[in-house]
Amino acid sequence: MGSRLNPYIRYNGNARQAMEFYHQVLGGKLEIGTIADFGSPDSPDADKVMHAELVTSHGYTLMACDVDGQIEDVPHSPGNNVAVYLGGDGELRDHFENLSVGGTVTMPLEKQVWGDEAGALVDKFGITWMVNIANAASGREGPDAG
Repeated sequence: MGSRLNPYIRYNGNARQAMEFYHQVLGGKLEIGTIADFGSPDSPDADKVMHAELVTSHGYTLMACDVDGQIEDVPHSPGNNVAVYLGGDGELRDHFENLSVGGTVTMPLEKQVWGDEAGALVDKFGITWMVNIANAASGREGPDAG
């Protein structure tokens, strides 16, 4: 397998719930390994996610873990400088709607100046998602295509 670039999302104890939610929305195959699974069954954090990976039939891959002071020395500090981007066809309307359940739509899914439908939301886990549905007539995908 060649090189890959994938989002790796860090959660503060709810990685399992988030990844199960994304699995429900996006489908695919979800694998979750806990700290116990990775050789530390006696850890007080044994049930926390050490590594999770969701691979969908559309080629999307999301990875995640739980962050805790006992797992990593880096404190959990969610921010707004990164968004997960989904680009594709009309089936993404359902993904947008389902991802927004319990979250906040920050930009409704609407036709944009570049001819595609685009929208943004923050899901119930605090993750920002950007969705772009390509205009089939333009053959473009996203505002920077072309």
